[in-house]
Amino acid sequence: MKRTLAVVSAGVRLPSSTRLLADRLTGAARDELEELGSQVDIDVVEARDLAHDLVNCLMAGYPSPELRRAFDAVAGADGLIAVTPIFNASCSGLFKLFFDCIEDAALADKPVLIAATGGTGRHSLVLEHALRPMFTYLHAVAVPTAVYAATEDWGSGGGSQGPLLRRVARAARELAVGVHRSEPLTPADPYRDPVPFEQLLDGM
Repeated sequence: MKRTLAVVSAGVRLPSSTRLLADRLTGAARDELEELGSQVDIDVVEARDLAHDLVNCLMAGYPSPELRRAFDAVAGADGLIAVTPIFNASCSGLFKLFFDCIEDAALADKPVLIAATGGTGRHSLVLEHALRPMFTYLHAVAVPTAVYAATEDWGSGGGSQGPLLRRVARAARELAVGVHRSEPLTPADPYRDPVPFEQLLDGM
């Protein structure tokens, strides 16, 4: 069975530790899904590349073609990995803007792995105080393990037994199980159940 994972990374610099964490999570989740017998396609959305389109969408109320493709990739995926840097004890404005602009039902019942990066471990509770409530509001199903990577986590070593990589592996496993148990998404058919022509003319 083929499954699709969408990845939203809201890093603002190059190179980006946010994208690095997103790639680690994506690779681990893909491996877990393949072990469960699924073929996996990956759609990566770099919110940084859509910054101007996101502002225009918020102001005008409709997305550009590029932003529409990103929204469709997220809405059509079987699971989502969402990673943000932490600024001033909250997720980045760019990350929030992306999910402010996406359609209300796009994440309904979708398994989501939430993750964040920051300069210090003191910001790790942002995942529980800000991100998890937001995805709950959007009717997504956030997996129990959220992953936070502070600057010191990247240099902690320990190979596959390092604390960060253990959290990555556990969260990826939870996401893979959630995706594996869910029904595959089927694109909505815009021509299904058309309104009869007579009804369209009714009252004219």
